Amino acid sequence: MMLFFISIDSFCQTSISGNRQSIFTIQNVQFKSAGATLSGAILKPEHPHTAVVIVHGSGQEKRTIEMASRLARNGIAVLTYDKRGVGESGGVYAGPEVGTNNIDSANLNLLASDAGEAVQALLKNLQEKRLPIGLIGASQAGWIIPLAAEKNNHVRFIVLFSGPMVTTLEQLRFQFYTNGNANFWVTHNEADARAHIKNDADRYQFSAINPLKSPEKIKIPGLWLYGGKDIQVPVGLSIERLNTLKAQGKPFGYQLFPMLGHNMGSSKSPEPFDTAVKWIKGISRISKKGRKTG
Repeated sequence: MMLFFISIDSFCQTSISGNRQSIFTIQNVQFKSAGATLSGAILKPEHPHTAVVIVHGSGQEKRTIEMASRLARNGIAVLTYDKRGVGESGGVYAGPEVGTNNIDSANLNLLASDAGEAVQALLKNLQEKRLPIGLIGASQAGWIIPLAAEKNNHVRFIVLFSGPMVTTLEQLRFQFYTNGNANFWVTHNEADARAHIKNDADRYQFSAINPLKSPEKIKIPGLWLYGGKDIQVPVGLSIERLNTLKAQGKPFGYQLFPMLGHNMGSSKSPEPFDTAVKWIKGISRISKKGRKTG
């Protein structure tokens, strides 16, 4: 059973963009998930049109207030939280920094449960109960978000920056091959990468997540955003598999930014973020139209 708490130390932030004023409140929250108390914050504009939970990528990530603020300034209510075992959140963190595997099936499913409970916490805090709620995240979140959406029917859309549509083991083969080389795509091509992903021996043995299993089951809209210079996720193969799902009638879309890399959601590259916000606003309009005619 999920418990939900709201702290009293909330405050209001105002930002000026041209002649338009955007105001949102920030409210600290705690919620329970799989035996741990997770801590975060809800950022809420005066008149939100949609709401999202930000799901972490890999690493010891705390709440992402910068990204949440950018979303809130665009009329999107946001819950962002410290990953389990990080910052003010309880639980045990899993990752290579502490000698454990953070991309095996057990940990990814656990993190998906955390994201699902975050959705419930956000829903309980919203006065606008009929707002469409989505999940947004980058990198490792590409495996976690579809798992969470499959388990939680309150999730109405998903947005992924550099989200892999390959198995966790395939991703490792590619990442070991590129070896952090920023010039990898100068000296290699798509055929090289695919041959290596297909034939390379695995350095680790564990239960791999199938990236198509959950997307095949969900029926909600999804947007994947990719950078053509990514050296952590095999973008060409991911897009091919997305096209397979689209051909099956899934309401999924993607956009490729050829000159960007893996961390394309940063403020230094505003175009992917702006594309995501525009798409989310489209979800809001569709939702409002459905409520008027439903």
